[in-house]
Amino acid sequence: MNEIMIFGHKNPDTDSVTAAIVMSNLKNSLGYYTKPYVLGEIRKESKFVLDYFGVKVPERLKDVKIQMKDLNYDKVKPFSHGNSIHDAYIYMGANRIRTLPVVDTQGALTGIVTMKDIAMSLIKSDQRNIETTYDNILRGIEGSEIVRSDEYISGDIIVTAFHLDTIEEMELFTKNSIVIVGDRFDIIKYAISSGVKMIIVTGRYELTEEILGLAKDSNVNIIGTKFDTYHTTKAFYLTNFVTGIMIKNNILTFKEEDYLDECRELIRDSEHSKFPLVDAMGKYLGIVGRSHVISPSRKKVILVDHNEYAQSAEGISDAEILEVVDHHKIGDISTTLPISFRNQPVGSTNTILFQIYRENQITIERHIAGLMLSGITSDTLLLKSPTTTEFDRRAVEELVKITGIDLNSYAMEMFKKGTDISGKSVEDIFFTDYKEFVMEDMRIGMSQLFTLNIEAISENIEEYLTYINQHSKNRNQYLTLFIVTDIIKQGSYIFYNESADKTINPIFGMEMVQGRFIENWVSRKKQIIPVISEGISRLVKK
Repeated sequence: MNEIMIFGHKNPDTDSVTAAIVMSNLKNSLGYYTKPYVLGEIRKESKFVLDYFGVKVPERLKDVKIQMKDLNYDKVKPFSHGNSIHDAYIYMGANRIRTLPVVDTQGALTGIVTMKDIAMSLIKSDQRNIETTYDNILRGIEGSEIVRSDEYISGDIIVTAFHLDTIEEMELFTKNSIVIVGDRFDIIKYAISSGVKMIIVTGRYELTEEILGLAKDSNVNIIGTKFDTYHTTKAFYLTNFVTGIMIKNNILTFKEEDYLDECRELIRDSEHSKFPLVDAMGKYLGIVGRSHVISPSRKKVILVDHNEYAQSAEGISDAEILEVVDHHKIGDISTTLPISFRNQPVGSTNTILFQIYRENQITIERHIAGLMLSGITSDTLLLKSPTTTEFDRRAVEELVKITGIDLNSYAMEMFKKGTDISGKSVEDIFFTDYKEFVMEDMRIGMSQLFTLNIEAISENIEEYLTYINQHSKNRNQYLTLFIVTDIIKQGSYIFYNESADKTINPIFGMEMVQGRFIENWVSRKKQIIPVISEGISRLVKK
């Protein structure tokens, strides 16, 4: 079953992180196979919440671009070094396989064999030399075991077309000889006395007890086959180890983590049509063909707490979005097929998830209730934000009962952990909760920081202003805002890029200076963004 990835927006806040975990728990309870992720490093507040309720931090997701492992590649069974060319030929023919991977005992890819390689080996190779196993020979010539002294067989084939006296005179038999002979018992005895490696008896091969005894005493391997000498000789070469003809060097392989977009050109320009896929350690996984690249399987995702491309994972346009649960304005995410899209004007995504749990009559366990409660408390500033609705209040009331915690004490501890900026750089603080928007074709950047200690910011304000200006220039932003929200005073201090000096007053509709405090402005979504959007729209219309 393919995994469904669930994640919130970039620069994940507590509502985003907890919503991904809560949504994953919900879907898994309904029989789906999902896993929660985060798109960035989680904040101190979120870490406090997860630790408090004993929940692991979700794995960080780099992107959702299509990777080679996402392709519906062929799970071709690999061959080992001990398999023969004959085995490969039979297997490839029976399964209509053009490329056969060969692996070592650890499963690492060591080479590939194609039908062309087998054909060319029959033309170009020295077919007298044999390096294989006793069992490979048995299968290759449909033989019967008569005397087995060795498992590993290495030597040179000699087909006995001469009389015995000629063989003796020419001293044709050595300890490396693999003798193919018919029912010529005199030659068989001489071969045994010469200590040859193996004797293949073709056609009628009922050997006497005397010959069998001599062979066993001399450790001479004997196999019988009903094939005639010509057929046996022709088939014998194919009992060699497949490693003798496999391609070992300059094999175009792809790793499972490689991105399809980066591999397409290599596949297109290659003279081959099949390519082995390996993991990070070089272990073989399967075979990728050109056809797999044409209609690749996309990653399946569910989005929570956002529905805009700019706020989502890299490569989101390549993913298959199955569902969205969000409480922000409807953004630019689009799909080719209808999906479940749950968007409500409430204070937190977790409020919506709470409703979905109740609708599906799913029991809310204490740790899940704690995550929901934390997400709602964080996003609504303990139900004091103007985004707070009656739905949020009802959810909090029930979740407090399930968790049994003192919400006010817990919330203050959570906010204290979340607003601690000690040890953080100006850049880290700026990107704690940063989002970028496009309004009237103008790029707007907004960072919001919640704090219980405004002095920690004001004492280094010049550094922040310098960073704001540089970031605005680097990102070519029309307006860059750093919004510092005082949780106790229930208002925000506004800082902005100096290049916006001439337009900042009409945008805000008031006299602005760096660090102006605006009472009751705590919600970026419901209070600040609408003002900025309306102000920019007025400027454009002038």
